[in-house]
Amino acid sequence: MTVSTATAGKPAHAAHKSGTLSPREQGVLWDMEEHFWTSGADNARATTATNAVMVFPYPPGILQGDQIWTHLQQRTGWRSVSMAERRVTRCGDIAILTYRVSAEKPDVPIYKALCASTYLNDDDRWLRISHQQTSVN
Repeated sequence: MTVSTATAGKPAHAAHKSGTLSPREQGVLWDMEEHFWTSGADNARATTATNAVMVFPYPPGILQGDQIWTHLQQRTGWRSVSMAERRVTRCGDIAILTYRVSAEKPDVPIYKALCASTYLNDDDRWLRISHQQTSVN
């Protein structure tokens, strides 16, 4: 492949520059993610941006802002969660966590899903700006 001299000297687009999180930062984010599942809607709300977007298996589907908390009031507080195939990607002030979850609580079948949560580091505080779940059997 030939690279033209016009593009050879330009820096790569910011989206192509990945970074890493320290083990401590990764631990903070994974703890936040686990508490998102196990500590109830109030805890989830405290670590989520005001106008965040969440995508759940239909129904309810795509939710944003206050719609999220109406849905999560009855659907949080899992007794335990197991997160496998964990991955963290960072680009600047954004970190994306991806994982396979198995969650359980009394009188509910074990819930299994592929998940992704996107966090923004806003003034040295991580806030969830999106969360997505795809249920798997």
